[in-house]
Amino acid sequence: MTAILITISILAADRPNVLWITCEDTSPHLGCYGDKVARTPNLDRFAKDALKYRFCWSNAPVCAPARTALISGMFPTSTGSEHMRSMARLPAGIKFFPQYLRDAAYYCSNNEKEDYNLEKPGQVWDESSKQAHWRKRKPGQPFFAVFNILVSHESQLRDTRRPLVTDPAAVRVPAYMPDLPEVRRDWAKSYDNIALMDAEFGKRLAELDSSPEAEDTIVFFFGDHGSGMPRSKRSACDSGLRVPLLVRFPQKWRHLAPEDYQPGGDTGRMVQFVDFGPTVLSLAGMKGPEDIQGVAFAGRYRGAPNKYLHGFRGRMDERYDMVRSVTDGRYVYVRNYAPHRPAGQHVAYMFETPTTRVWYEAFQKGTLNAVQAAYWKPRETEELYDLHVDPDETVNLMQREELQSVVNRFRDELFKHTHEVRDVGFIPEDEMHRPAGEAARFGYGRSDRYSMARIIDAAERGTSRATPIQRHIARLSDRSEFVRYWAGVGLLVRGPVEAIDAGSRTRIAEALTKETSPSTAIVLAEYLGRYGDAAEREAAKSALWEIVRKPDQRYFAVVAALNALDYVKAGPPDEATAQALRKQAAKADPRTREYVGRLSESLARGR
Repeated sequence: MTAILITISILAADRPNVLWITCEDTSPHLGCYGDKVARTPNLDRFAKDALKYRFCWSNAPVCAPARTALISGMFPTSTGSEHMRSMARLPAGIKFFPQYLRDAAYYCSNNEKEDYNLEKPGQVWDESSKQAHWRKRKPGQPFFAVFNILVSHESQLRDTRRPLVTDPAAVRVPAYMPDLPEVRRDWAKSYDNIALMDAEFGKRLAELDSSPEAEDTIVFFFGDHGSGMPRSKRSACDSGLRVPLLVRFPQKWRHLAPEDYQPGGDTGRMVQFVDFGPTVLSLAGMKGPEDIQGVAFAGRYRGAPNKYLHGFRGRMDERYDMVRSVTDGRYVYVRNYAPHRPAGQHVAYMFETPTTRVWYEAFQKGTLNAVQAAYWKPRETEELYDLHVDPDETVNLMQREELQSVVNRFRDELFKHTHEVRDVGFIPEDEMHRPAGEAARFGYGRSDRYSMARIIDAAERGTSRATPIQRHIARLSDRSEFVRYWAGVGLLVRGPVEAIDAGSRTRIAEALTKETSPSTAIVLAEYLGRYGDAAEREAAKSALWEIVRKPDQRYFAVVAALNALDYVKAGPPDEATAQALRKQAAKADPRTREYVGRLSESLARGR
């Protein structure tokens, strides 16, 4: 892997400082973006001196994979790090972008959240802690500093200690949500938290502006992904990916600004999180290594503007999903690779938010309209939304005859991007963690064993409800476990098929007994557990419990099997199985070990 940097040979004093002030779970709900409810005086003043980006995507709609895109400058879908709080390893020689800055004598501090899905390739920061600060650098040393503001995080929606300031009657409830008192209260609470975030932003900015370093420091402000409300956070639609981005260049460094920069101006240039690392390197006079996939949008090495931005959704905590999305700034194209699952799967942490609970309860009671109920139902394989007329993304335009050229354009772009970045998300997460070295994660995309064209073709056909079910059954004997996996997913996508005969069901059952890949066995068992006869359903449940109880089973196979058991309504684990699960959790990464407990609780509830 090439990791050569082209560095401008200049004195430290002749390089700009870069300050990132970031916040949690915040869409462009700011006064400077035209929001009439927002109370953001500090950010509004800052925007008068900065360039406002009208269209910035975080690539991922939840913190860990979004921050992974930021720190690596690479799409997590290409590095095996797309799943929430997974952990993958980059090949030797590839670094996080602050490491290149440190190599060039920058002082790099992070205060304090990291939450990456990639193992750190050595020391990334000079300091990463609650005490980290650019003031700790050596005299005259240029700095790159990050401060993250936590008060706007999703969890703060549940904090009832502070009385509401925002009037719930003043907020706008998106069309995809029911207009209920709890929903309005949570939206009002979100605006209150944004106001608290704005105050903290003002303090951080004042620290800089009262110092001599202000005239040498380029300042970024942005959110880490969309709002913490359900169907924003965790959604690969624009509602979950669009974030505010404001960038201020002092006069001394105005020559490094984008061509359309003017204080108080805005720009239609589309940017995404993988672009941020290469942009900071470019501002520091460095061209990033060829492995970086983002494009600098400022500095000496800025590149051509993006014509499209890309988003994705993988496993969200304990629930599996796979979504890819693309936008050109007007249309958003969404490709669901698990359309048999609802967008609103039961993620335990999300259900702690009152809006989520009352919205789901209304769905169960049948009191929602079709748009509001869609969040809890299986999805279409493809979706297309026009943000100019439908900013809430509620009207799927896929079947509009006059838009088929638009649809085909987005299909082509997704196909091109998938192959360019060698998207390894088409491999089940458990298979990425087999003990096979680099080839088990990042290297799959560059491995002969990962026959990309065949696997992606199997995924495309498997997730189309138009594919004949016999095609899926035929592929259950394929030599590739990944093709067999997508054949099993295809069966689940088709669901109950009246035309399937007993012989075909027998072939599926036989394939399950012969299957060597746990991931493929899990999807086959779920299919029979949901749609087989009584004997097949019991045999399928037994196969899933056997996967869960296996002492040396890989952790994410256990998580996937528990998901399947939940969907076949298998009931709670017995005590011996519960004990085996506790042992599995004890061996797991601390960031993910609670998933088996959450799924066991869901099995006990029988959702």
